[in-house]
Amino acid sequence: MKNLKVNNRFTTELPADPYETNEIRQVKNTLFSYVNPTKPSNPTLIHASEEVAEMVGITAVEIQSEAFLNAFSGKEILPETRPYAMCYAGHQFGNWAGQLGDGRAINLTEVEHNNTFFTLQLKGAGKTPYSRTADGLAVLRSSLREYLCAEAMYYLGVPTTRSLSLILSGDQVLRDVLYNGNPAYEKGAIVCRVAPSFIRFGSLEMLTARNELKNLREFVEYTIKHYFPEIKGEPKEQYVQFFKTVADTTRKMVVHWQRVGFVHGVMNTDNMSIHGLTIDYGPYGWLENYDPNWTPNTTDSQNRRYRFGNQPQVAQWNLYQLANALYPLINEAEPLENILQLFITDFETDHKIMFLSKLGLFTTTETDGKLIEGLEAVLQLSETDMTIFFRNLNKITKTDLAQNAIEKIQDSFYLPEEIKGDILDSWKKWFSVYLQRLNQEELSDEYRTEKMNQINPKYVLRNYMAQLAIDEADKGDYSLINELYLLLQKPYDEQPESEKWFAKRPDWARSKVGCSMLSCSS
Repeated sequence: MKNLKVNNRFTTELPADPYETNEIRQVKNTLFSYVNPTKPSNPTLIHASEEVAEMVGITAVEIQSEAFLNAFSGKEILPETRPYAMCYAGHQFGNWAGQLGDGRAINLTEVEHNNTFFTLQLKGAGKTPYSRTADGLAVLRSSLREYLCAEAMYYLGVPTTRSLSLILSGDQVLRDVLYNGNPAYEKGAIVCRVAPSFIRFGSLEMLTARNELKNLREFVEYTIKHYFPEIKGEPKEQYVQFFKTVADTTRKMVVHWQRVGFVHGVMNTDNMSIHGLTIDYGPYGWLENYDPNWTPNTTDSQNRRYRFGNQPQVAQWNLYQLANALYPLINEAEPLENILQLFITDFETDHKIMFLSKLGLFTTTETDGKLIEGLEAVLQLSETDMTIFFRNLNKITKTDLAQNAIEKIQDSFYLPEEIKGDILDSWKKWFSVYLQRLNQEELSDEYRTEKMNQINPKYVLRNYMAQLAIDEADKGDYSLINELYLLLQKPYDEQPESEKWFAKRPDWARSKVGCSMLSCSS
């Protein structure tokens, strides 16, 4: 990998843990610990992204090399690098959890390519000082889900980390899928994921909680210098502007989540990126039937803190914790509070514009709020597939009647026999209002359809699709991984040869583990 240009700014400029072992411990007065990956016994490359490889300076030919396999499985260390695990804390399900850190992630190095910096990180590469009671490894099941999902999100236009490679370790890993006392051995795997950095809200929370204010100031200034160089002014002004930038990018990210029906599943502060990127794909899912109360996370099944409809509020709550972490550097609450208060107001404005665009409405009227509320209500009267419903709205023309419109979206109903009586009347009433509103738009049906098809994806990584790929991969057949990978690179295209994937969740997936029931190790 001759063009891989190593530039270890993080480890060069920030304080390191003086103890270089992977012994589990509290790590204070530092931001990271040097630690080498656990060597896999017999690594095998399952899949790799040529696009991401090229982005960081690796050629397509090099992907097939033994050097690539060894480096991105953790078997060998890249020249001139020292892998490390980051120290951070966080709030988990609303409760302070103290030190967390990279328990199963190891940063290989930072690289520079085309004047852009990237951090290369292995997930599932072994034990670190932050692994707590775990082994730091990952299984094929969860690794495949992360590998595919990050790339699916990228092509959907959602800010995200990227996936470089998916590699089998050749080792068996013991996991209890649903934390119900039934552990079993599974195939181990390692994903290499790529981002500008893996700095989290919890990275700053940790320093403030421990009153390590010198390190806090140094870390924030490092972050602004390298990742937000457009921020200028006096130090306090920079810190406030940094917070506003993180709030803005976080808001835009969550708007995108709501647009495509994505549910993160575990929005802890240690899973929130300061870059406004979707990070840490665990018990995620896409809405099948439109249900704002749905969460894919079994750990969250009682309180549903991280349900689809609550993601904006959780994002704001997490930003409150980041504001608390930054406060000792600013010593003024008002500028931080102003940004936090604007977050939901700005989100609601952005969300309304986004939602109207999904409906093919690109102007605004005073009654649009009621139109949206009415649709959200009628979508929940009978199970209605979110992705199929919004995609099939492109078939509706200004000359349609309500009954015609319902027929054009009827494929989105899970129980079409329920669409009668009061439910049918509610749909007719909503479509009558929608068609009137549609006729206020100047866009032609053809141009409106074109614009809608750039907003409403036809294909998303439904959990049952990922599970099918997992089942085949577990047998040694990786063809479905590649089929889905190629499909999800063009989620807004018709792709008639792949029409079988434009389908509602099958009945067998309704309650199957891995499809509707996922844990934090999924």
